[in-house]
Amino acid sequence: MIIVGRTDPHDPQATALLQQSHALMQSLFPPEDNFYLSIDDLCADNIHFFTAREADTVLGTGALMVKDGYGEIKSMFVSEDARGRGVADAILRQLEDHAKTEFLRMLKLETGNVLYAAHRLYARHEFVPCGPFGDYIDAPSSIFMKKAL
Repeated sequence: MIIVGRTDPHDPQATALLQQSHALMQSLFPPEDNFYLSIDDLCADNIHFFTAREADTVLGTGALMVKDGYGEIKSMFVSEDARGRGVADAILRQLEDHAKTEFLRMLKLETGNVLYAAHRLYARHEFVPCGPFGDYIDAPSSIFMKKAL
């Protein structure tokens, strides 16, 4: 059974997955188009970090950054051997539920243009394309999406 809960990003298994995610992003996108947060940045007061676990094994990560009037989805990543098992769906549902407890009315995200599985995940959860938001600029390698809550 997959259980999603709040976790310290410094948890060794969470850190290992985040490092895998960062390495993948660095291999796919130029440095100026990598918007992931460092592990220390994920510990900020306005960030709620979650992991999905099965027994004692961390399978995936995701975070909700609380902004002024909306929440931003960050650090979504699932280990390669756990993909296709609903882990990302479980994390995203938890992030949406948590956003509602924070009284947020909108979720937004930025993802890479070649991360097709992520595009499908967000579309399944009713995210729709939008333009850049916050401090983002319109970059060829970025896809921006939003969802009203």
